[in-house]
Amino acid sequence: MSLRAAGPAAAGAVSGSRPEPGPARDSCRCCGPEGYGAAVTNRSLSSDDVRRAFREELGPGQRSALISWLAFTGTFAGLRAVTYSIRDGKGPFRNISVGGEHLHHYMWGIGLLSGVGAIAVRGDEEHRRHPGVAVTYGSGLALIVDEFALLLDLKDVYWAKQGRISIDLGIGGIALAGSYFAALPVLRRLRRELRG
Repeated sequence: MSLRAAGPAAAGAVSGSRPEPGPARDSCRCCGPEGYGAAVTNRSLSSDDVRRAFREELGPGQRSALISWLAFTGTFAGLRAVTYSIRDGKGPFRNISVGGEHLHHYMWGIGLLSGVGAIAVRGDEEHRRHPGVAVTYGSGLALIVDEFALLLDLKDVYWAKQGRISIDLGIGGIALAGSYFAALPVLRRLRRELRG
């Protein structure tokens, strides 16, 4: 077979140069549009990439919502870990009592939300949009929601077997879903940067 009869692809293969990219090469996911031998970028994201995407993809209200969801999720997960360790008698944590009365953590949540409410009513826009306000709101809400059954019945059914695990899973799932959807614009941007 002569090189002239086989065409340019065979000539390129014989001479050691890369064959012409065609439709099959362009669509190859593992090799990229350049074909075999092309440099594959294995780019990782830095904290600067995440911060830039956070600032550029989300408006002020969206940033506050995401921070609140993340604070809610983190606080709720932390509360579950701490309360289970207290119940099992493991770890350094203990219940807090004053005068023989147990101080439930929804009280701390009400205090935090009261502070956020005061800033919302009286504070200027710069204070309202401060990330600390969003963290305080999300954390305070988690402290209250975690003991919602107690507030609803006004009796301490916190550890009753009437669905404590299902409540934990349900609220945890809602927290994770809310955090995910609030972060979606940032996650899409970071995915584009990883591919780019």
